[in-house]
Amino acid sequence: MDVETGVRERYSLAAREKEAALCCPAPGYDPGQLALLPEEIVEKDYGCGDPSRHVREGDVVVDLGSGAGKICYLAAQSVGEAGRVIGVDMNDDMLTLARKYQPEMARKLGGDRLRFVKAQIQDLALDLEAVDSYLAGHPVRSAADHARLLAWQETRRHTAPAIADASVDLVVSNCVLNLVRDRDKERLVREIHRVLRPGGRVAISDIVSDEPIPEELKRDPELWSGCISGAFTEEDFLRAFAEAGFLAVRYDQWGAEPWKVVEGIEFRSVTLTAVKADEAPCLDRGHAVIYRGPYACVTDDEGHVYPRGVRMAVCERTCRFLTTGPLRADFIGIAPAVPHEPVPWCAPAGTKRPASETKGAAHQGTGTGGTCCG
Repeated sequence: MDVETGVRERYSLAAREKEAALCCPAPGYDPGQLALLPEEIVEKDYGCGDPSRHVREGDVVVDLGSGAGKICYLAAQSVGEAGRVIGVDMNDDMLTLARKYQPEMARKLGGDRLRFVKAQIQDLALDLEAVDSYLAGHPVRSAADHARLLAWQETRRHTAPAIADASVDLVVSNCVLNLVRDRDKERLVREIHRVLRPGGRVAISDIVSDEPIPEELKRDPELWSGCISGAFTEEDFLRAFAEAGFLAVRYDQWGAEPWKVVEGIEFRSVTLTAVKADEAPCLDRGHAVIYRGPYACVTDDEGHVYPRGVRMAVCERTCRFLTTGPLRADFIGIAPAVPHEPVPWCAPAGTKRPASETKGAAHQGTGTGGTCCG
């Protein structure tokens, strides 16, 4: 049995009967939001964290591996009337369970803000229910039939994607990325990047290991479907998102105690957060930022260097990111005293901005209420 079949079969059983051994559901959910959920949805939740707390009003949210729908139904309360939530799962039994309560939750919320999509989380463009419909009328009985199926799927990805490019504000997941085959993990992270809008966010709760996992453990279907042997290492999890082009990649939460220890390898729950880079061009208008400290110097994901307390030259886009995004508590933004016409330019590492160019200008992030950086 390959790992994907093992995962599908185990989670189909878990949709029918609660399985306590699947992942480690985390405390800390909003009790008011939780109280609105049907008991069966809460009981058959298999996760290891709470990415739903990163949802904002008005967000379009995608939940990878949505299972029974717990995170989706929590997120639907937070996004409000203007937001939407899309749950993605490949398991028919889990999708049936999640959809079972859509009418009830729509009444409670005053509208249906959710949809559940059948898809693999490493291929968010291909709607597998559309594939099922195609196969019902075009069964594959030959190599030629198979070639036609592959061509149809590729066309479908482009003409009617399950989730379109740059259409999502936040991607969340709760203990699912570890279930994807190792060879598909890079594609999975690229898909997350594809569907997010510039400036879109990631909040992924998952299991990581403190050491590489031996092949004999990876071949164990029980350990794999149990969220163990397919885990990223704690270093590789961060690296995968950084290499895909995400910024401000960090561990927002870290399990102090391991959830499981297998052959001396510690497996623990973490939550990773990150931001998709703004695709605006680098234009210099004369902005500067000051890194507050406490470290002597920091370097960002684009190679800019920020010594503590020094006015460093940055383009307008970088200034905006540092002073309005997840790093805003660490930086003071300073507008130019006299803004000049934008010049295409990205400051080389170590470029300072003379105080004379920003003297008397607005400072952002000082507690004075001043604004700058766009």
